[in-house]
Amino acid sequence: MTATRRKEVLDRTGWRAWLEAFFTSDVGMKWLMALTGIGLLGYVLVHMLGNLKIFLGPEEINAYAEALRELGGALVPRTSILWIFRVGLISMFAIHIWAAAVLTKRNLDARGRIRYEARRQWIAANYASLTMRYSGVVLLLFVLYHLADLTWGNANPDFVRGDVYHNVIASFSRPEIALLYLVAQVALAFHVYHGAWSLWQSMGVAGPRIDVLRRYFATAFAVVVFLGNSSIPLAVQLGVLTGGSA
Repeated sequence: MTATRRKEVLDRTGWRAWLEAFFTSDVGMKWLMALTGIGLLGYVLVHMLGNLKIFLGPEEINAYAEALRELGGALVPRTSILWIFRVGLISMFAIHIWAAAVLTKRNLDARGRIRYEARRQWIAANYASLTMRYSGVVLLLFVLYHLADLTWGNANPDFVRGDVYHNVIASFSRPEIALLYLVAQVALAFHVYHGAWSLWQSMGVAGPRIDVLRRYFATAFAVVVFLGNSSIPLAVQLGVLTGGSA
C-alpha cells in the first residue's frame, strides 16, 4: 500500500476504516484466499461426487446434469438457480486469484528491497507450497479447456449438447486428452493439499495438535479428489466405461 493510500485509510473512521485496513493488509488477503479456498474445496468435492455418477450409467449421470438445470422447479426460470451458483463460483475464483496475485507481487517487491544474510531454508517448504502459484496457473488454463471440452463443446468434435455421458466418453477416448486430464489432476492434488493445509493457518487456527489434524485432512482430501477424478479417464481408457448416448 502506498503512503498516500495508507493515509486515506487512517483518515477514515468506523467500520469503513476497519474493512479498508483489514482487506488491504496481507492478513486480510490471506483471509480472502482462505475463505474462498474453503468454498472452492467444497465445490471440487461436490463436483467430483456428481461426476462419479457416470459409473452408474448414462441415465444416472444425464439425469443428474438435468436436475442441476432444473433446480427450483417451476418456481423459477430453467437454469436460473444453476447460474446463481455459477456466478458465485466465478466470483470465488476471481477473488482467490486476485488475492494470490496481490500477495505474490508484495512478496516479490519485499524480496527486492531486502537482502537476506542467511540462505533460505528450502527444506522447510514442501514441494506443494513451492509450486502453489504454478499449479494455480496450470489449473486456470485447465478449467478453461475443461469448459470448452465438456460444457461449451468447442474442443470436443463429437459433442452432443445435454448428453454428458456421451461427451465424457468421446473426450476421454482420445489418449492425449485422457493424459491431459490426469496431469491436471496431479496439479490439482498438489494445489488442494497445500490449500487445505494452509487455509486454517491463514485464519489463525494452528497449534501442535491441530497441525497434525490439518496434515491428515489435507492429505486425505487431496488423495480422495485425485483418485475420484482420475478414475473416470482411466476407466474410459481401460474400457470399463464404454458406449455413447443412452
